[in-house]
Amino acid sequence: METGQRADIKSMDREELQEFVERLGEKKYRAKQIYEWLHKKQASSFDEMTNLPKSLIAKLKEACVLTVLKSETVQVSKEDGTKKYLFVLSDGNVIESVWMKYKHGNSVCISSQAGCRMGCRFCASAIGGLVRNLTTAEMLDQIYRIGRETGERVSNVVVMGTGEPLDNYENLLRFLRVLTDEDGLHISQRNITVSTCGIVPKMRMLADENFQITLALSLHAPTQEKRSMLMPVAGTYGLEEVMEACRYYFFRTGRRVTFEYSLSSGVNDSDEDAKQLILLLRGIDAKCHVNLIPINPVRERDFKQPKRQSVLQFQKKLQEGGINATIRREMGQDIDGACGQLRRKYTAGTGEP
Repeated sequence: METGQRADIKSMDREELQEFVERLGEKKYRAKQIYEWLHKKQASSFDEMTNLPKSLIAKLKEACVLTVLKSETVQVSKEDGTKKYLFVLSDGNVIESVWMKYKHGNSVCISSQAGCRMGCRFCASAIGGLVRNLTTAEMLDQIYRIGRETGERVSNVVVMGTGEPLDNYENLLRFLRVLTDEDGLHISQRNITVSTCGIVPKMRMLADENFQITLALSLHAPTQEKRSMLMPVAGTYGLEEVMEACRYYFFRTGRRVTFEYSLSSGVNDSDEDAKQLILLLRGIDAKCHVNLIPINPVRERDFKQPKRQSVLQFQKKLQEGGINATIRREMGQDIDGACGQLRRKYTAGTGEP
């Protein structure tokens, strides 16, 4: 929880903040006031905390760093109003987040790492590898800055941007606790989705935490052989082992698992692929949902988006096989829709997105 010699106050959960405030020689109730300023009112400076004595504000300025992300670029879709944000971190690294407006509420997709070490073949996020994990504060503040900029409440959060969330496990857990806390944004756990490419031990650990969040597995292939070609993580955690971890997650939480399946033309979108996927999910189909995602082309990759008719045919095959399958609504297609694409353009170029 330290940044240099100063404490990262926005990354503290309620208990950690209370202990910290007491170490400063202050009363316990001050922790609740500070916590609400940080996470409910989303203060961007200690001076905004008007019900705190000036002596405490001075202590906080000296002892703490307050993470506030800087918005470098905002792309707005002319098609559906989706907004893609490029945030600059205090060390100069950049991350991206997406704001999407749905009938059921506003959703924000956040990043959990700067870069990614998982190396999935079709993903722009993995190009260049992992730079570092994001702090809890950096994850939270993506939501806070977007909420302030749009002036609208965020009701749904998806941890599915750049990075592998379970590769940043401890910060993710603290993020979930703070985000759902009644003295913060108090977002329902059932309105939060965490994505993973299949880090089995962490999937099981997350299940044992008994959160009521949705777990989304980036599946993308119906067999171990094909998955190994697309996703290096499959060489460490085989498909059978990953599927067993999904069953365990449902057993422990009662929450069905969503399977993300990016369709790439000529790679994993054939009728045979659909048949194999039905076989793979048979037995847990009542506990799962398949989200079909027509792949977003990435300049550095050779994967191509299938035609709409092929996507519909694949969905039909799954549904005929008893699998609940939907096609993800394509949002922000005119603003670097692929995950990591905007960040990649920024870091690879001259700073222009």
